[in-house]
Amino acid sequence: MTNTPPVADRRPRTLTAHGVERVDPYYWLRDENWRAVMRDPSVLQADIRTYLEAENAYTKAQLGDVEALQDALFDELKGRIKPDDASPPVKDGPFAYYVRYETQGEHPLYCRKPRDGGAEELLLDGDRLSKEHAFYRLGAIRQSFDHTRLAWSEDVKGSELYRIQVRDIAGGDPIDQIVEGTSGSIVWAKDGQHYFYTKLNDDLRPDRAFCHRIGDDPANDRLVYHEPDSGYFLSIEESDSRDFIFLASHASETTEVRFLRSDTPDAAPTLIAPRRDGHQYDVVDQAGRFVIRTNRDGAIDFKLMETPIDAPSEENWTDLVPARDGVLVRGVQAFKTWLVWLETVNALPRIVVTNTGSGDRHMIEFEEEAFSLGLSGGQEYESGKLRFSYSSPTTPERIFEYDMDTRERVVLKEQEIPSGHEPADYVVRRIQARAHDGVEVPMTVLHRADAPMDGSQPVLLYGYGSYGMSMPASFSPHRLSLVDRGFVYAIAHIRGGMEKGYRWYLDGKMTTKTNTFRDFVSAGEALVERGWATPGEIAIHGGSAGGMLVGAAANMRPDLWKAVVAEVPFVDCLTTILDDSLPLTPPEWTEWGNPVASKEIHDLMLSYSPYDNIEEKDYPAMLITGGLTDPRVTYWEPAKWAAKLRAMKTDSNLLLLKINMDAGHAGSAGRFDKLKEVALNYAFLLKVFGRTGS
Repeated sequence: MTNTPPVADRRPRTLTAHGVERVDPYYWLRDENWRAVMRDPSVLQADIRTYLEAENAYTKAQLGDVEALQDALFDELKGRIKPDDASPPVKDGPFAYYVRYETQGEHPLYCRKPRDGGAEELLLDGDRLSKEHAFYRLGAIRQSFDHTRLAWSEDVKGSELYRIQVRDIAGGDPIDQIVEGTSGSIVWAKDGQHYFYTKLNDDLRPDRAFCHRIGDDPANDRLVYHEPDSGYFLSIEESDSRDFIFLASHASETTEVRFLRSDTPDAAPTLIAPRRDGHQYDVVDQAGRFVIRTNRDGAIDFKLMETPIDAPSEENWTDLVPARDGVLVRGVQAFKTWLVWLETVNALPRIVVTNTGSGDRHMIEFEEEAFSLGLSGGQEYESGKLRFSYSSPTTPERIFEYDMDTRERVVLKEQEIPSGHEPADYVVRRIQARAHDGVEVPMTVLHRADAPMDGSQPVLLYGYGSYGMSMPASFSPHRLSLVDRGFVYAIAHIRGGMEKGYRWYLDGKMTTKTNTFRDFVSAGEALVERGWATPGEIAIHGGSAGGMLVGAAANMRPDLWKAVVAEVPFVDCLTTILDDSLPLTPPEWTEWGNPVASKEIHDLMLSYSPYDNIEEKDYPAMLITGGLTDPRVTYWEPAKWAAKLRAMKTDSNLLLLKINMDAGHAGSAGRFDKLKEVALNYAFLLKVFGRTGS
């Protein structure tokens, strides 16, 4: 039975917008009680569960001949992870805090030691906490200012509805009621009696910030701020000095920030600058001033401004670091006498360090063709020590502590690969693909040094290209399992990300969204033109909005690809963005456009929606995955896509759907359980390419 593909019932439903009718035969796969399913997956409608479980059984049967390969891949992937891994300790007052893992542990342990060394104190055991749940993910873990209390958030369904608990560190006992339905963020007030959090509404959108007093009934928590606009998300974070708490209302292109002092938890928040369409800003505090990263005054790639904390309104902002053409300012970190920011130039990152007393400025740069660089954060505000991370596709991650005064750097941690890794065995290249309109699209390519690069080897091309998210040229030990079996691994840094600045993002969203898909196809064609790939021998991989990308690419050029791996793919995009009852829809209108209000946007989305553009033709082999409690890309999108593809495609290539019935958008939460999903993806690719024996 499991060797026969499941066939979903056709229950046509007509959807109409702007006079355009679409008939959706698989709309019924959306449980009308989906909000309840997010909180309790057991209430899923019986006929939907039956279909999803049939698809899962079919996938398992079709991959039965590579189960041993999956096991071998899992062992191989696990062998590249240090079993008892630990983070570098972060000093905070009299202690140094860190995360570590037990040798066979799936979840982190949060620990501390005396600042200058001594016995370990285990504060939170993620492995023990997870035992009662099929799914478990720790969110924020925060100690109070006096180091006597620990608060943490946890998601036990995969739906990103976090609950917050607090315990007394000395006794280990709970000292507070559980706060349910939060986004997972926690910020302590200085008195150790209050903490702040954001709560999700019925549509799973964080729209309210509360202040909770330890011991009080959460139903009586003080509402600090309510975001009334359904197009905005509300977030909360602590300032670098820990003296302030920031509340940020943010949409795709607009932000509004409020603040209050962490020593006055009963105060009302103060607005810094009211929202203005298209104005984005974020704030750090330093020595009596706010430093603001903003795109004001036409600074498309952002600039830095400053304003007194006691007079923060926009008329008091003055330029600190002007906007520079082609230089994207990505993030800022403040110390008492130092200001640090990460910027991108020509698709490569660098760190800028400024002494705010002397004005002296220098940069931290690296020489590889492609690499990733990030600010680690968490360092004490009073210190002159910066932490940053560096890696490349060939070089495992290193975390450095950098003395900003002497400019000396010390490696605090280097990612260990227990099974061994020799960077010289691999080559990373940065190349350019020419897009349909002549634009140069950067690509990062990884291959073994002994690879022939003559088109005989399979290629895996990865992309994302949405929300301004840049895909870093970082190290991933997982990829080596394919590269060591002869694959070339490529990342296409397509429009819709910010690899080449903010305009790179603008040129791949809303009315220019099709640039994203066409860039990706151009990246595949560039590999062929260089002789590194053969048409029909390229696999493509993307997740979430990257799933939309590979879905669109499969419709556009199915002849170019041999296989598609689409994880939690956003493929029924028009139907979703027309439905403002879904948690992400109103905020998404600034990313894709609003098809409810605009026929132009409606018709544009209809032209590229992967689900709506399935045709009776041959498609590549496909592995499609989803999560039942995913609030970002709901499970029915991949399920409907698979059902419609199965009904319409004219080939006999593998088409597999795997829905994780115990997880959400990010899949399994355990560090080893997650590897089983990677092993499944890779075994599928190796089967399709006929390399199961390698």
